Amino acid sequence: MKIELLFSNIGTFFSQFVSADFYNKILGTSIAILLVLIAFSVLNRIVGKMLAATVPQPRAFVIKKVIRYTGYVVAVMTLFNALGVDLSALLGAAGIAGIAVGFAAQTSVSNVISGLFLISEKPFQIGDVIQVGDVSGVVQSIDFLSVKIQTFDNRYIRIPNETLIKTNVINITRFPIRRLDVWVSVAYNSDLERVRSILFDVASKNPYVLDNPEPLIVFDKFDASGINILLGLWFEKSEYLNLKNSIMVDIHRRFAEEGIEIPYPKMDIYMRQSLGKQLAGLDNRSGNESN
Repeated sequence: MKIELLFSNIGTFFSQFVSADFYNKILGTSIAILLVLIAFSVLNRIVGKMLAATVPQPRAFVIKKVIRYTGYVVAVMTLFNALGVDLSALLGAAGIAGIAVGFAAQTSVSNVISGLFLISEKPFQIGDVIQVGDVSGVVQSIDFLSVKIQTFDNRYIRIPNETLIKTNVINITRFPIRRLDVWVSVAYNSDLERVRSILFDVASKNPYVLDNPEPLIVFDKFDASGINILLGLWFEKSEYLNLKNSIMVDIHRRFAEEGIEIPYPKMDIYMRQSLGKQLAGLDNRSGNESN
């Protein structure tokens, strides 16, 4: 019955086109909708300024979106009410359609719920650098359905909120300082104490390395071609590329000046004397047969 009432209201709506009052009603409705949108826009700005100093940015972003969408809903309801459309019949039909859409939108609902968890837990904020699987970049927005990030090679990637809830997310810039791990290998005949002092000196002279916490040096293991050393350097998170490039140049130059060998994979072959004589005899025999 509600659907029949809806069609009856729609027919009444179109029959009003021939009346003069219809255009006056359109003008009044347009003004009313404009006032509603302006009011909610002003409210959105006021609330945004109030929340800027007290509420985390992702949560404030969601609150502002809720206010904006509420304004749109009020504007649409004002339009239907002014044009004489029975909202109860419309909502009844929308409820039937909503059930069908709900079954098809389970993934979207899951993303919305996951988005609420992300906003409440606050594992990252807009402007943070995060890594999700093999993707890393700067967070551009945190929405109900997904998070948008900009990669360092300027690609735009959308990650569903459900994926973020189920996956390990690394917030690279959560803390003001980070540690850069540089792996260095030296030859077996190197003086390790001298190597340690050289690495400390290189770190102390690099302008991007922090003195506190102090650099970390760990002799890791005896590898196939040399001794592996871990050099951990603390730095401000914004200086990653500057430190990464400069420290590699500094270590390479200083090792060359100090005569510290950076080994590379190689193989030593030893031949027994008897085996060498046999090979020499085979060479002589082959030469005689050819003559």
